[in-house]
Amino acid sequence: MRASRLLSLLLLLQSRGRLTAQELADELEVSVRTVYRDVEALGAAGVPVYADRGPAGGYRLLDGYRTRLTGLTSEEAESLFLAGMPGPAAELGLGTVVAAAQLKLHAALPRELRSRAGRIRERFHLDAPGWFRHSEETPFLSTIADAVWNQRRLDIRYRRWGGRAIEVRRTVDPFGLVLKAGVWYLVARADGDLRTYRIARVLEVAALDEGFERPDDFDLTEFWADWSDHFEQRMYGMRVTVRMSATGLGRAQFLLSLVAARALRDSTAEPDEDGWTTVEVPVESLDHAEVDLMRLGPEAEVVAPPELRERVIARVAAMAAVYGPRS
Repeated sequence: MRASRLLSLLLLLQSRGRLTAQELADELEVSVRTVYRDVEALGAAGVPVYADRGPAGGYRLLDGYRTRLTGLTSEEAESLFLAGMPGPAAELGLGTVVAAAQLKLHAALPRELRSRAGRIRERFHLDAPGWFRHSEETPFLSTIADAVWNQRRLDIRYRRWGGRAIEVRRTVDPFGLVLKAGVWYLVARADGDLRTYRIARVLEVAALDEGFERPDDFDLTEFWADWSDHFEQRMYGMRVTVRMSATGLGRAQFLLSLVAARALRDSTAEPDEDGWTTVEVPVESLDHAEVDLMRLGPEAEVVAPPELRERVIARVAAMAAVYGPRS
């Protein structure tokens, strides 16, 4: 255990430079006193660790010192190859770079780890897009990715969707890219606000010579999680009340949206004496609700709102007329 911690401490100093004892303790989840003992142990083993005193002080390695120990376990070596995503990397224009990096890593590993890691590509494959969907065309993705990396402003012409397609032009500061279920999104600042843009809807893009300052406190992962939650709430902001049989509840997990299915799984409603359960179902609109709930047939009954119930009754009557006896 201590040997692993000593190696972690050494690699932290090698990768990050000067760190205080408290920073090292926080990273290693140990006490500051333990860090003092570990640093002494590294020094006794011949590792050139130096302590700089003062408010800006801390521990650091002798300039130019690099350990040749990687400390990779078999699981860590395998995970590096599993993390490689050749499809998305190629879309970003990094396919050859990833291939070259994996080749170098493969050559540097001991024979046993090389054999285990090599099997990853043979036995695991990432297919990002969902079922019954094709990957979107993103001809400008590599240009946008380059601007994200180099913090260059972009001038984009974009097809916005708000009930009908509208083309707009924006000058944006690209903060990051997100791959969600096979769909690429750009997170960017425009007119002082953070916005998201679906890359497939970008019609034209030009990288500008102007740079921009990226906020130090911006966290892409945190922003995307928050934006996704708000997006779901906006898209499924309407609730309808429905009675469902046990069969209907089971079928709803496959026939309704993922958001609706999750809401039904989280519901604590109890069945009535007939075995039917009254639940609140999140929907995009009454039009979507009418079509989706009709898929459950006689295993679901719309309770509210009245407008939706009347629409379902009218649709059922129209279907009965179509399938009724022919004269």
